[in-house]
Amino acid sequence: MNTPHRHSSQFVMPAQKPADDSAGYDIFPSFPLQEGVIYRQFQSLAAHIKNHRVVIIDGYIGVLWDELKEHLNEALENLAVETYWVDVSHAFKPLVEIEFLVEPFLGGADPLFGSRTDLQLSDFFDVVKLKKIASDRSGFMTILYGSGAFLTGVKGLNIYVDLPKNEIQYRSRAGSVANLGCSIAQDPKKMYKRFYFVDWIVLNRHKEQFIDHVDVFADAQRPGEITWAAGNSVRATFDAMAVNYFRVRPWFEPGTWGGEWIKNHIRGLNPLVPNYAWSFELISPENGLILESEGNLLELSFDWLMYRNASQVLGHCHQRFGNEFPIRFDFLDTFAGGNLSVQCHPRREYMSANFGEHFTQEETYYILDAAPDASVFLGFADNIDPVEFREALETSALEQSPIEIEKYVQKHPSKKHDHFLIPPGTIHASGVNNLVLEISSTPYIFTFKLYDWIRPDLDGKPRQLNITRGMDNLHFEYSGDFVTNELIAKPVLLKEGRNWKMWHLPTHPDHLFSVHRYEFTREITIATDGRCHVLSLVEGSAVVVCTKSGMQQRFSYAETFVIPAAAGSYRVINESPELAMLVMAFVK
Repeated sequence: MNTPHRHSSQFVMPAQKPADDSAGYDIFPSFPLQEGVIYRQFQSLAAHIKNHRVVIIDGYIGVLWDELKEHLNEALENLAVETYWVDVSHAFKPLVEIEFLVEPFLGGADPLFGSRTDLQLSDFFDVVKLKKIASDRSGFMTILYGSGAFLTGVKGLNIYVDLPKNEIQYRSRAGSVANLGCSIAQDPKKMYKRFYFVDWIVLNRHKEQFIDHVDVFADAQRPGEITWAAGNSVRATFDAMAVNYFRVRPWFEPGTWGGEWIKNHIRGLNPLVPNYAWSFELISPENGLILESEGNLLELSFDWLMYRNASQVLGHCHQRFGNEFPIRFDFLDTFAGGNLSVQCHPRREYMSANFGEHFTQEETYYILDAAPDASVFLGFADNIDPVEFREALETSALEQSPIEIEKYVQKHPSKKHDHFLIPPGTIHASGVNNLVLEISSTPYIFTFKLYDWIRPDLDGKPRQLNITRGMDNLHFEYSGDFVTNELIAKPVLLKEGRNWKMWHLPTHPDHLFSVHRYEFTREITIATDGRCHVLSLVEGSAVVVCTKSGMQQRFSYAETFVIPAAAGSYRVINESPELAMLVMAFVK
């Protein structure tokens, strides 16, 4: 958990799959490879590269390069290989130039939001210095290493070292990593803003250019230990995922309003935490994909799959979204916790103009579980005066005084399998005692908090409110009977057969996705019709998915998984004695 390199209550993913045959939610879901494909330890990597005269090791932000060099060099010395290491970070532009370069994308004084950069990784480098590094060789094995090493253009064995986004954040909290081109860590929230709007974007563009040229993919999330696989094996695995199924690795975080449902229902997590507020079930910019061979695990970021196989994964909407995966699933846990902040999300035009994003945050709350007293805040009461509402919010923020929020915002009882619609600009919050499956378009950080119950964050500091941005986006006409009539889904039976039914859970016209629910006792066959399906088992203990290629995989209660458009069709077999329910989202 906590080490000098990372600060988190979450366990590091092991290098080998835990030996646990019991059924249930899997926190380390993996896609199988043939035997002998994934290797562990630096010694095996050293043996693989020992006969190459030039090795180029590129990688993501957050890799502990000095430590990686130390371990790999020691392993090579044990094989009597003499090495000459060249650190490409010496070719970065001076820090003052980099800060000037990124400043337009960091939102000025805004502590949370910037705008999507149009920079390339090459913009961070001094071309003259990079050329000098490229020509800096010796008679020994030359190893060029660091983020951007492929930009040297040197020919040799190409290794890419990846790191999951959760570990980047844990390391940033410990101060062991810094932003791209920087040598000193800053406040983690400030670093995250730049990660999101600048660093991750330029590094992802860089990765996309080289996916077909990587000879070795490596996973460096465990200091002192590495797992790796040959590039051709990894690319073949992505090709298989793109016509069958995949499930990303979820990760979990506490929060000021977090609850107890996840802690009590998902095994393998650290129980010694204050709560669990979120599970990132499928948030494509943050999650990774785990590959497995003989129990050895290799995690690579989800975007690698999209760079290689986006058209197969997305089907008909590929032209619209390119390599961006458009749908997000996550859990919000308020069981025995607190209310979420009263909030809204930006309208499309505001999102584009202010943050440079291609689409906005369009949400729904599917209630996976709820206590008898659970509720959801959604929509305004009748005849709310926007000026009066803003004055109440600003007075509360200034004086740290509570608001009688139900004077302004409607509160609706929530029960299992309810579906609440939250198009952009809708005021909303989950109340206490819900386990919300949040079905949404992919953007996920653009939450404008208007009122947060006068409470601090887990670090003891006030949570950032966004009253001005929120007021610029709110739909005050989403009020009164409109909310119950238009923003609480009324299921419509579309089809039924022997032992199964397919329901449509209507979404708002401003939602880019539709939602269906399948209810069945035995098995069903579903056609993709050229669409990518994102599914979650919301009732029943487990199902087995069988694809046309002959592959099959078991998915348990509350697990989210994806069937790519190119799968064509698939069978789902209910392993439960009771009724199974699958919620499915897809782009309209």
